[in-house]
Amino acid sequence: MRARELHIWKVAEVERCCFRVKCFGYQVIMFWCAFVVFFLALGNELHLSHATEVSVNNTENKLCLYANLMVNFSVTYEVGVNKSETVLFVLPGNVTTEGSICNNTTSTLKLGFGDGHSWAVDFTKDNKTYQVDSIVFTYNLNDSSIFTNSTSNETKSVTAKPRITNVGVDTYYSCKSENVQRVESVTQTLYDVTLQAFVTNGSKSDTDTVCTADLTSTTVAPTTTVTTTAAPTSTPTPTLPTPTTGNYSIAPDFNSTACLMATFGLRIGFKQGDKVETINLVPSATEVGGACGVNSSILILTSDTIDIMFTFSNDSKKFHLHALNVTVKPATGVAVVAANTNMSIWVAAVGSSYMCNKEQTLTVTETLTLYTFKLRVQPFGVEKGEFATAHECSLDDTSILIPVIVGAALAILILIVVIAYVIGRRKTYVGYQTL
Repeated sequence: MRARELHIWKVAEVERCCFRVKCFGYQVIMFWCAFVVFFLALGNELHLSHATEVSVNNTENKLCLYANLMVNFSVTYEVGVNKSETVLFVLPGNVTTEGSICNNTTSTLKLGFGDGHSWAVDFTKDNKTYQVDSIVFTYNLNDSSIFTNSTSNETKSVTAKPRITNVGVDTYYSCKSENVQRVESVTQTLYDVTLQAFVTNGSKSDTDTVCTADLTSTTVAPTTTVTTTAAPTSTPTPTLPTPTTGNYSIAPDFNSTACLMATFGLRIGFKQGDKVETINLVPSATEVGGACGVNSSILILTSDTIDIMFTFSNDSKKFHLHALNVTVKPATGVAVVAANTNMSIWVAAVGSSYMCNKEQTLTVTETLTLYTFKLRVQPFGVEKGEFATAHECSLDDTSILIPVIVGAALAILILIVVIAYVIGRRKTYVGYQTL
């Protein structure tokens, strides 16, 4: 299988684990043209997920196991003395099921892919329910198409213990929410999961057992547009103070300077029924994680009330915010989950930073909006732990006001001249009539 079929992109020199560290005129025309060109370039955008659907038949050639799910992998591995890299890839759609087993009380779904990699789920059943006992992910460090420059050629395995239990017999397990499993240097993220083991009558059930996360959250499907216009029409109440500005950074290791830097205050507006609520991110109560790469960098902020992941993409000349995944956990009401994977905002040249000091409104979905304050980000090309020259947003750029002011002044001057001319003509006409 070709490497590109695994949707791989490498994140350079990150920690061994998911580390944490606490108009006018031509100007408008030129900007619009640049925007159009950049937007068209997004046709080659990176997709971070891929659905995998498989069916396994028993010895009687009847369906006994079914799965339709998405799995993202993050694996950190050694590339030298005290040096490591992290690679991100997904479970591809083209897998094998060799090694899968269907028995009366135990079953195993084993998916093979690539050069010696596999992902296996072990099920057990009692009288009325079944569960997932373990997930075993096996990866081959000798596969240079994924693990570039690896100093090891070992095949390693990690075993995760997901909390997938009490699934009714003759029902399928359904979970749209993310299920993150971190074991050693491997992170597995499962979502949009449909699983059924111990299938009876040779056909998948029409009845589901929904995971707890889906029962307590409102999941919003990804949208395809982003605006930086007005906030939701309802007025958020009560009014919150301006969010505290937080300083966030990611470094390849504890002895290195930052490779990703961000500073901003963040407020989130979200709908709970017909009411719009707002919540501020508190920097002092927020943990930071993520990874830096050549073509993709990730910033993850986690608190008791807000989980948010920013994914930045780099097309070698410019970077932009490509995707947002947000979970809000309010003190009352249900959690709100929203995602947008088709974004093109916070655009700046690679090697520079993007800055917007004024309040900026980003509509992620119809039910969730982000408000940023005193924003500055640089996900690529950070040197000496300092922000590079900033590309300012249009809200901050006062130079655009100069042609507007000049134009307004000229318009007023022309109006004054016209009025004076009309008045003068009238006086001259009255003088002729008197004579």
